[in-house]
Amino acid sequence: MALSRGERALVLLLRLLSRAFLVLLSLGARASAALALGLRAAPPPPARCVPPPREPLLLLSAGQLARRIRRRQVKCVDVVQAYIGRIKEVNPLVNAVVKDRFDAAVQEAYQVDKLLSEGQEDEESLQEKFPFLGVPFTVKEAFALHDMPNTSGLVSRRNLISSSDALVVSRLKQAGAIPLGVTNCSELCMWYESSNNVYGRTNNPYDLQRIVGGSSGGEGCALGAACSVIGVGSDIGGSIRMPAFFNGIFGHKPTTGVVPNDGQFPNAVGVRTEFLCTGPMCRYAEDLEPMLRIMAGPGVKKLKLDEKVSLEKLKFYCMEHDGGSVFVSPVDREILQAQRKEAQLFADLLGDHGKPVWPLWELMKWFLGMSWHTIPAIALALTEKLMKLSPGGNAKLVSMGCSLRTEMVDLLGTDGLLLYPSHPIVAPKHYSPLGMPFNFAYTAVFNVLGLPVTQCPLGLSSEGLPFGIQVVAGPHNDHMTLAMAQYLEKAFGGWVCPGKS
Repeated sequence: MALSRGERALVLLLRLLSRAFLVLLSLGARASAALALGLRAAPPPPARCVPPPREPLLLLSAGQLARRIRRRQVKCVDVVQAYIGRIKEVNPLVNAVVKDRFDAAVQEAYQVDKLLSEGQEDEESLQEKFPFLGVPFTVKEAFALHDMPNTSGLVSRRNLISSSDALVVSRLKQAGAIPLGVTNCSELCMWYESSNNVYGRTNNPYDLQRIVGGSSGGEGCALGAACSVIGVGSDIGGSIRMPAFFNGIFGHKPTTGVVPNDGQFPNAVGVRTEFLCTGPMCRYAEDLEPMLRIMAGPGVKKLKLDEKVSLEKLKFYCMEHDGGSVFVSPVDREILQAQRKEAQLFADLLGDHGKPVWPLWELMKWFLGMSWHTIPAIALALTEKLMKLSPGGNAKLVSMGCSLRTEMVDLLGTDGLLLYPSHPIVAPKHYSPLGMPFNFAYTAVFNVLGLPVTQCPLGLSSEGLPFGIQVVAGPHNDHMTLAMAQYLEKAFGGWVCPGKS
């Protein structure tokens, strides 16, 4: 459904005004951040990136760790303590894990070793009951994890402690995995830089002066920095895939409606329930499928994970960019080269269901360093207010989305994969997204379409920064994108340790 000439002119004008406004905001962001309440992260140290991990246990997949633990080849407590040591080593640099449960994790590891020492069950039985027995994992702070905070970066929730687990977290724990703590996110999961006034800013492990993405940015960072091996993320506009791209790991947005979103804050309501997806994030492609099986629970029946995939029989489609836009960056040359080689409740949520927040008033307070909220959250709340003024325009956008979904589903069918950039540029410097806020369109389009997408790392750029590609399939064909992820890992090397070329 094409826009009229007048509508296109209006969109262009709004984008230009928005870009100019946000560039001005970015110039004052550093000074305002220093005045904002509750910031804890110190300025990045002189080091450019985190050191590579030295402990061999940190370089094994979750599947390999679980197998060695079941076979009594390594003690679970040694694995957990290796990850605790890694977090203590690099977290002061990156600020990814914002609250740990190290003492509890060590005790749970001892319980795993005790279970194994009793020898009452054989390896096959243990694998069936506890596929991730003793494997450490981390959780995006937006998800409930018992006895851990669940603020989503909202100052008014800074004293809230979860008394239960989100459903996907519970399922991973039942599968034997041991949570190490929770990881940083953007305020209310509304932006693609993970920074808020509760925990501060998270830094990219490959370049501390750059962003980790959002909103699952702390999770992506923890995995990329080898502080974790598997993790829980959520994705409403690319919140799994952008951090996975910026931090050089794998991230999967499942087909909509397969993995439950219960137990996260904020949760989606209304039309957003069709966009929000909970999914796995990890360093090794082999862990994606078992993670998805566990997290989906009974919902996994909707997928075809037991079907064998023959990549040579699939149809491949490739797009190098979205056609270009005033407010979206051109796709980076190195990303193209690698590819050729192969909002109703936002304003209300700011007030945490209490006293309503007025975005314009919060904006004025932000300029004075008096607001509890981050500028991206305020800006998106303003956008929400403006969107309500044009119900006809919203209906047109919904209609356009439905038409595009029909076209994509028909194109991909049951044997097609689309290769598409995960983001137009590699991880930008801190605050840069304020001047180019719509770059997330490269991921968000697939939330609107409800299609399964896997972000796969493709190595490092000449600057030593990760880049990757999205692999997209038709509805409920997640098994095809996961198979492609394993192929690309073998072809391009997958995750690369920070600090290595």
